[in-house]
Parts: sequence; structure tokens; C-alpha cells
Amino acid sequence: MDSPTLNTKAVLLVGGRGTRLRSVVPSEPKPLARFGQWSFLELLVRQLRHQGIRRIVLCTGYRASQIEGEFSNGHSLDVMIEYSTEVDPLGTAGALKLAERHLQDVPHFLVMNGDSFVEIDFNELMCFHRQHDGLVSMAVRRVDNAGRYGTVHTDARKRIVRFAEKTGASDPGLVNAGICVFSREAMSHIPTGPSSLEINVYPQLLQYGVYAYEQYGLFIDIGTPDDYARAQQLCDQVYGVAFRTQWAAPRVSHACIEQS
Repeated sequence: MDSPTLNTKAVLLVGGRGTRLRSVVPSEPKPLARFGQWSFLELLVRQLRHQGIRRIVLCTGYRASQIEGEFSNGHSLDVMIEYSTEVDPLGTAGALKLAERHLQDVPHFLVMNGDSFVEIDFNELMCFHRQHDGLVSMAVRRVDNAGRYGTVHTDARKRIVRFAEKTGASDPGLVNAGICVFSREAMSHIPTGPSSLEINVYPQLLQYGVYAYEQYGLFIDIGTPDDYARAQQLCDQVYGVAFRTQWAAPRVSHACIEQS
């Protein structure tokens, strides 16, 4: 039985302007910020490849030519990269909708933020999605200070029942970790044009089933200068967990096979 990650695609949202990080990364798009021996985006691409995901769509926008110049068709990294480039800013949902033409041949696909890293087994996330049969399965992480992210609230069945906006209060809670699995049917609920996954789309999809897959390992983002500085301190640890030997070959659970 094939792993659910084989022949799927990963969509990376890398088109934002990264204005908050401009003071420390002035001449490159945020995903090309240096992180150890590679750019942050190359780390994410290599993390996907390490777990057997080789078909990648990069949703570019700001300074798109720099990203395409860095990665080309992905051959040097043993992946296959396609590009969906926005002319005007479309937001996270608009960028994903624009990439829909690249997703016609897959029933499920990953959607990832290009400025965050999560210690995660993509195969198990895909299995979770199949088992729960919702439109979206979202990797979530409990953090000590959830106020700057907004929070995710679930029921006993791990179904997300509501999203709470950022409050600024330094309280713990579950947050969206920046990786989701989408069923292709979810795309019909995303409007064409500028919109946000977090604000406009995810709340509307709750009635159709959005489930939370909680993670307990390393979670970082590089969205602000302070975040970027903290992430640099964890660089060796990130590289260690991203390329753990036990994740090199896809694994399939019996439960996932039964749902295939």
C-alpha cells in the first residue's frame, strides 16, 4: 500500500512582502532569509523531500524572480517545483486559489506557510486527514503565549469549533502551526481575488469539518526580527529534527490503510 504522501503535492505560501522582517532581511523575500547553511525556504523544501514529498508548488509574489532564480525547477534538490505567481497581493487564500490549476490531479494536498517550521510527520498528518474525513486538517501547537497568534478551539473529537482573534494577552493556548492538509473540494469555498485563509476561509469551513492535529515538538517562525533571532539560536536543533532518520521513509499505519 502506498504512503498517503506519495504523489501528493505541497503548496508553500511564499508571496508575502515580509515588511516586519525588512530591517534584518532588507534585500530578499522573507523565505530566502538565511537559516544555517541554507535559506529558510530551502530548509522547508528539504524537509518535504526527506519525507518523500517531491511535488511542490511555490506561491510567489513579492520578489518572485529571486525565489525562482534560487530554486528553478527544483532539479538540484531532487524535487519538481511549479510556480504560481501573483501579480498583485492576493493574501494567503487568494494565492492558494490562484494555484488551483496545479492541484487538479491530487485529492488532498499540503498547504504550508513559508515562514514557519514544525517538527512533524507529514505521513501521519495525511493519515489523520483521511481518518477524520473533513475538508481541512490543521497542525496545531500549544504555546505559552498564544495572544500574538490567535487561538484554535476544539471539541472532544478534535474538530475545530471556533477560532479566536489575536488578543495580545500572554495566555497559553492552541495555535495554527502553519501546516494544513486540504481536500480538493475545499477549493470551491475559496473566492477568487484577495482574501485570507485565517480570516475569510477557515471560519467558513468549520461547518464542513476542520480538524486539529496537535503537535508537541519544535515550532518556530521567523515573522519578526525577534522571532528570527530566536530561531537562529535553535538552528542546530531544527536541522536535527527536520532530517531524523526515522522520518526518511514513509510509514503507513493500519488505520490509515483502512481509510484509503
